[in-house]
Amino acid sequence: MAKSKGSTKSQGSAAVRRREQQRQREQESGRRNQPQARNQPQARNQRRMQPKSNRRSSVLVGGVLLVIALVVVIFFFISSQSSGGSGNGADRTAAPASVVTAVTKVDPTLLSQIGTGGVANPFKKAPGSQPLLTGPTGKPEVFFYGAEWCPLCAAERWSMVVALSRFGTFHNLNATMSSSTDSYPNTPTFSFYGSSYSSSYIDFVPIENADRQQNTLQNPTTAEQNLLNRYNVTGYPFLDIGDRYLIETASYDPGVLRTNPQDPSSAPLSMQDIANQISTGNTLSKNVLGVANYLTASICSVTKNQPSSVCSDPAIQSIEASLSNTPQANASSGSSSLLALAGPAALDVRRW
Repeated sequence: MAKSKGSTKSQGSAAVRRREQQRQREQESGRRNQPQARNQPQARNQRRMQPKSNRRSSVLVGGVLLVIALVVVIFFFISSQSSGGSGNGADRTAAPASVVTAVTKVDPTLLSQIGTGGVANPFKKAPGSQPLLTGPTGKPEVFFYGAEWCPLCAAERWSMVVALSRFGTFHNLNATMSSSTDSYPNTPTFSFYGSSYSSSYIDFVPIENADRQQNTLQNPTTAEQNLLNRYNVTGYPFLDIGDRYLIETASYDPGVLRTNPQDPSSAPLSMQDIANQISTGNTLSKNVLGVANYLTASICSVTKNQPSSVCSDPAIQSIEASLSNTPQANASSGSSSLLALAGPAALDVRRW
């Protein structure tokens, strides 16, 4: 009987333990399930919120891309404006060193032999008794008014660089071409825009009024505009030597700078070809250097024949003496010129 009671008691205790263990398992299972139940609505909310978040991200990314695209467009617009709207730098490059050397260091003996080169006196005498025109440093001024597109200016600059190099030194000379759509198209030349010039004898003041596409490049100052008005300047080129001698049109035929001088539409010589021919004494050489000697003589007349190494040359002395017979230019009677009235619109006025 004692054994039977112990066995019954043991079985009862085991049943109690199993129920307790079952209750504990259920409690633990309930605790594990309870957070999940609470998290289910939150998970559903997150799933509902996720598309809205994605949409906001997409809008933000799209906005950033749009801003970047606008910045790129503005950058290219400004670049195109700066290169074409106010002086097209793509049509202006540094002049080749070999060309600059050939034109700025012409043999003085050759220049003396060329003399006028058979070229007629290109000057007109400034009317009246104007005071000597002086430049920024008080020296006699050589004033040039031209444009990069102008084919007559293109020819004139070759002679100007030769002559002015006898009185001083150019720095950073640029190379360009005249307009491709005008007479004597694409004539190679120098541009004075962006260059500088130093001299102990003269002040050289160049104005390149427009670039190769006829966009405004440099405007004259009030004093320079008054000078242009005085001589009724309505086109290019214009050159004033100390307000004593004026050039109001091309000094020689630009056709000599082409492969067929008798055909203005023929291909232009290259800049290097022109530079090479300047020292040969041929027709091109006589035209370019003949005008350069006229310019030299006129400059000597306003520098009191300084430097003597240049101005005492017999050929220069002879040309300088002949300038006394230069016909007089017409001065304005006080009315404004076409250039002053019309401004940049007057740039289309030609002298040829």
